[in-house]
Formats: sequence, structure tokens, C-alpha cells
Amino acid sequence: MKLNLNLATTPPTKKRPFFVAAGLAGTLGLLAFALLSHAAYSSWSSNRELRGEINRLQTQIGADREKQRALEGYFGSDAARQVLDRSAFLNSLIDERSFPWTKIFMDLEQTLPPGVRVVSITPRLTNGRAQVTLQIGAQSDESKIAFLKAMENSKQFTGMVIKDEEHRDLTSQDKITLNLSVWYSTI
Repeated sequence: MKLNLNLATTPPTKKRPFFVAAGLAGTLGLLAFALLSHAAYSSWSSNRELRGEINRLQTQIGADREKQRALEGYFGSDAARQVLDRSAFLNSLIDERSFPWTKIFMDLEQTLPPGVRVVSITPRLTNGRAQVTLQIGAQSDESKIAFLKAMENSKQFTGMVIKDEEHRDLTSQDKITLNLSVWYSTI
């Protein structure tokens, strides 16, 4: 016969649930540690690639800034400035030669009412557009007003600005001389 005697002063406690819970918590902790370690490593490795890319780009930016300083120094020199001025002058000559004189005279012919004539015309190309300064002679106020209305309604001539107007005596051919500036569209 077997007899269980408890000689302890306190009764025995079952520690098995504690060990199971502690083991489960430890396993979960190790699993969480492994997952977090993997996430931290993958983040570190992707950041390492980004840091390498950033360093490469910063090196490229530094080299580009150095090239820009060298180019600014070159283009700031007197020799380069002379070449740029000469090329701008030659380009302006080419633009003046390519001005569509025939087209502007055809458009003016359609715009001019009877009693109005063009005394002088001065084109100036600005940013690919032609600003035309006109001196107009008119025989009467009615013909002047008809001309101004025709210019306002014209699709080729826009942005009309009247610079000055002069009335002359009755013996001259043009009773009114008008100086104005318009933008001419070749399209």
C-alpha cells in the first residue's frame, strides 16, 4: 500500500499552468522578436540602398555645381560676352530679313479705309512677335476713326497703343497724322 503524506507546511500547488503560460508567452515573445528583427534588418538594408543612392546623387550634384561654376566663369569672360553679343546682333539681322513685308502690306491694304495712308512703318521683332510702329496720315476725323475701328477689329493687328496725334492746317495732304504701335501676328 502506498501512502501519500504531505510533510510540508503548505499544501502543494500546481505550477503546471504557470509554466505553460510562461512558455507560451516566451514563445510569442521570441516570435515577435524574430519578426521585429527581420523587419528592422529589411528596413536597414533598404535604407542602406537609399543612402547609397543619396550619396551618389549628392556626388553628382556637387560635380554639376562645379561644372556650372566653370561654365558661369567661361560665359562671364569678355571673349564669350563678345561672341554672345555678336550672335545676338546677327540673329536680329536674320530676323529683320525674314520679316513678312508682303503679308503685312496685304493686311494693311485690307485694313486701311479710304482717306487714310501709311506714311511710315517700322517693325521690331520681340520674342518672336512683331511690334510695328505706324505713322498714319488721314484726311478727316471720320477716316481716322474708321481706320482705328478697322485696326481694333483686325485679327492680325492687336494691342494697339496710340502714341500721339497731330492736326495740321487745311493746305496739307494729311489733315491728321497719327503715330501708333501694334502687335502684328503673322499666323
